[in-house]
Amino acid sequence: MIVRELETGKSAILDTPAKINLFLEVLYKRPDGYHEINSLFQAVSLFDTLKFEVLPHPGITLHIISNDPLPVNEDNLVARTYQLVQKEFGLKKGLSVQLTKRIPVSAGLGGGSSDAAATILACNLLFELRLSYDNMASLGADIGSDVPFFFSGGQALVSGRGEVVLETSYPVDYQLIMVKPSVRFSTAESYAALRMGLTKSKPAFKLQYNGMVEDFLANLRFTDNDFEKVHVKQFPELSQIKELLLTQGAIIARMSGSGPTIYGIFINLSDRKEKNLKGRGDWRLFTVKPIALSKQVIK
Repeated sequence: MIVRELETGKSAILDTPAKINLFLEVLYKRPDGYHEINSLFQAVSLFDTLKFEVLPHPGITLHIISNDPLPVNEDNLVARTYQLVQKEFGLKKGLSVQLTKRIPVSAGLGGGSSDAAATILACNLLFELRLSYDNMASLGADIGSDVPFFFSGGQALVSGRGEVVLETSYPVDYQLIMVKPSVRFSTAESYAALRMGLTKSKPAFKLQYNGMVEDFLANLRFTDNDFEKVHVKQFPELSQIKELLLTQGAIIARMSGSGPTIYGIFINLSDRKEKNLKGRGDWRLFTVKPIALSKQVIK
């Protein structure tokens, strides 16, 4: 997350990024009902912006600027996150939040989780809770499995149900085109489609250390996204997007998260390649790059 403005006790403006899964394995279903995953997360340069203003009384008001319909009540992750923090720490004041939504909803890009993480950080800074990043990540795990990642440096191996975050330093000198088609399916539907039982099904993939981006991407070719395997059978459009990205020179084309966004990784991304992808159906296109996330100093 990027703290653009901060006036402690009064207001803050945060930019909070999307993420992609460079690979994603679902290893097995756990006795607690969650699934054990093994994934490499990377933050990318597509941001939501949240403007927070402190209210003199507990509670939250939410205004959303978005192309996608989103709830403004307690069903919204921003509202649920504030309510969790308010209950946990007995906050005597509330928040007015304006959310400018640029990360597509239900896209496999972690936009809701990123907004939730930004809300935890904003509460920490505005109300001077003095929580560490580990404290905030632990709190975020109660909101959603992807939330802890957004308290990392922007790239991490993620395991458990998403709460175990090991920061990494693989090469990031590449660019991406992300294509979000109009097809929709929920994370719950995606897990159900895997038809996994409680038995451990396979060992976790271990990505070798790579000093050069070419070697890194070559090793990524040995990985996959387990959700993609089930969704491409039902939605041929996803295969169409993958093939088009590969035709335009993508080294890897893969689905992010539980989908349906497909991204292509390019070493040299020319304007021609991007233009050749535009104007096709109702796809939404984003040209992004990997980013690092700096951590706001908490005194």
